[in-house]
Amino acid sequence: MHNWFEGVVKYEKTAEEGKIVSVSEHYLIDALTHAEAESRLTEEMKPFISGQFTGAKLMKKKINEMFYNENGDKWYKAKVMFVSLDEEKGIEKRTATTMMVQANDIKEAWDGLHEGMKGTMADYSVASITETNIMDVYKYEADEAAA
Repeated sequence: MHNWFEGVVKYEKTAEEGKIVSVSEHYLIDALTHAEAESRLTEEMKPFISGQFTGAKLMKKKINEMFYNENGDKWYKAKVMFVSLDEEKGIEKRTATTMMVQANDIKEAWDGLHEGMKGTMADYSVASITETNIMDVYKYEADEAAA
């Protein structure tokens, strides 16, 4: 079971025209606690940022599934409704879940979501797919802990 946190990193960078601008970037971190998420995000960002940066707003996110695509450069959030039948009441019950899909565009995200869902036995429908501002995802790696 993964524990996902969304972290926002604020820092200054030099824009194309040479002007220094303040930017905020969003990242997903797989960690057990807020403290671990903050520490891992800080370590991941060090090589890419010179000067001061702040890790602000760490928010726990409920993400049920991640579908990776190494060729994708954006992250899409998919709201998927699992459909089950309450046989006693004779009604359909819908349970919402959140999934993240890495893709280049919304069509590729749609296809990647359905490809990832191929093995499921449950009926489902896709309520929405939206592009996020997530720059990168840092999932927990077992060999990282041993190092």
